[in-house]
Amino acid sequence: MRIIIRNTSGKPIYEQIKEQIKEAILSDELNEGDMLPSIRQLASELKISVVTTTRAYSDLEQEGFIVNIQGKGCFVSPKDNELVREQLFRKIEDGFAAAINAAKIAKLPEKELLQILKSMLEGNPYE
Repeated sequence: MRIIIRNTSGKPIYEQIKEQIKEAILSDELNEGDMLPSIRQLASELKISVVTTTRAYSDLEQEGFIVNIQGKGCFVSPKDNELVREQLFRKIEDGFAAAINAAKIAKLPEKELLQILKSMLEGNPYE
């Protein structure tokens, strides 16, 4: 797993770390039981504060993505299908919101927007 920090993203660093680890878990790049780098190791690799990595890991643990076993480290939690479904649902909503905003700016009629969606669902995005 590779984490890339972008100073120009406008998002706090801990949020960028959290999102990238979540994405790795949801995409099966990281699987149940996989060990994450230690908080200190990740902070050192990314050249950031231990406080920042601690915040990212703490948030991930609160959201149920990882578990911290005292003295052993942080591991990917078993996937809760409802949790995965909720995260993917949120991602879909965000994508739709961005598409709708772009359609409004382009003054694209609802009918055309729905046709684009239908074409994409059928696997023909350029028809």
